[in-house]
Amino acid sequence: MNITPKKIDGMKDGIIKKLILLVICGLFLLPAQAPAASDNDATEILTKFGDAMVKVAERAKPAVVNISTSRTVKTQRHPFFDDPMFRRFFGDPGPQKRKVTNLGSGVIATADGYILTNNHVIEGAEDILVKLADGREYKGRPVGMDSRTDIAIIRINETNLPIIRWGESDKLKVGAIVLAIGNPYGLSQTITMGIVSALGRSGIGITDYEDFIQTDAAINPGNSGGALVNVNGELIGINTAIFSVTGGYQGIGFAIPSNMVKNVMDSIINQGKVVRGWLGVQIQPLTAELAKQFNLKDDKGVLLVDVVEGGPAEKGGLKSGDVIIEYDGKKVDNPFLFKNMVAATKPGKIVEVKIIRNGNQLTAKVTVGELPIEPQVVSSAEFSNALKGVSVLDITDEILQKLGITKKIKGVVVNNIEETSPSLGVLAKGDVIMEANKKPTGSMQEYNEVVSKIEKTQDILLRIIRGGSPQYITIPAR
Repeated sequence: MNITPKKIDGMKDGIIKKLILLVICGLFLLPAQAPAASDNDATEILTKFGDAMVKVAERAKPAVVNISTSRTVKTQRHPFFDDPMFRRFFGDPGPQKRKVTNLGSGVIATADGYILTNNHVIEGAEDILVKLADGREYKGRPVGMDSRTDIAIIRINETNLPIIRWGESDKLKVGAIVLAIGNPYGLSQTITMGIVSALGRSGIGITDYEDFIQTDAAINPGNSGGALVNVNGELIGINTAIFSVTGGYQGIGFAIPSNMVKNVMDSIINQGKVVRGWLGVQIQPLTAELAKQFNLKDDKGVLLVDVVEGGPAEKGGLKSGDVIIEYDGKKVDNPFLFKNMVAATKPGKIVEVKIIRNGNQLTAKVTVGELPIEPQVVSSAEFSNALKGVSVLDITDEILQKLGITKKIKGVVVNNIEETSPSLGVLAKGDVIMEANKKPTGSMQEYNEVVSKIEKTQDILLRIIRGGSPQYITIPAR
């Protein structure tokens, strides 16, 4: 038989085609012919998975602590005690007080005693007791608190403590297995398992800066401040809140990402305060209707409503009506993301901001400033008139933005009202007081001067802004 090179090539092609056909048929037939996993195989798989979870728990549990706090609160006393006949025979019993306790969790971040928790766990606490996983108890002291992210740092007097390893929350993916470790209902060292349900949750209204990890790992009251860890036992979040209509677990919990937590912690420990970037702008979401009005192709980006006079944005050439689509090389999709981007930028850094103005894309260079720190609360408890027990703050641009007020106004904002204050139920937290008895209260100094001169028996006429609208209210004297 005479076989030419051409015939050989043809035979090769035929053989190759037959082999490919056999492989394809084999692939289709393989699953049907493959034997089912035996009971032993299934048991072995589950055992290995269980052993792996045990190791993760053993790695992270020693660094999770129980935190209990207590504080004294005043309660509204019964009108019977104000009766002249009662006072004649028994005297004035004074204000009624009671102890309020709170339970939460914490995570040991450094071997020399720095512990992470939630701000709402220790806020207002007079005593803080920290119980370690091995049963040892210590008195904790606050180091720093940040209500804008609900992160707090406390410290205990101890060294060589077990610490948790840090994970990269930015590398998390939806569907990843996570464990929540904490002290729900005071049951210490409780572990629950779930998955990452969603990432980048914002606009929930829990804190000012939101970028939450959502999980279905069971989180209940007492879990706040506890650890959310990955399958390597690394901290990827601090559990902070639950979504519930009953107060208990309903499959939706939120944790602060570890990267945000670490930035706040390092700032508090190293600088004694939380340092955030600031542009000096007021922003709002860009809706489809607004995009149409501004002749934009889509509704991606954020709209500048106002620019603070003399602020970093104005100095960089930004104007109200500009639409920011990119910040420091990152796309901007919504106001919450943009707010977090700016806050995470170190003051002094020059960033490129891409904007759309009058249909044209422009690039501005802005030197990021430092977000002004809100003044300390000034208590008005020394006043004997109807504004007794009302605490106020000076107005700042950040406060105006939070209240949704775009115009420049002068006044003080109500920060807190004590339960025994005559103003309770008339004034509300967030009200801006511009006048008291027709006299301007443009600053805390003016406010204190005006209010200190009001007699105990005088009714007080206030001009306020509530919900963005000015109005007059009267606080009657008691």
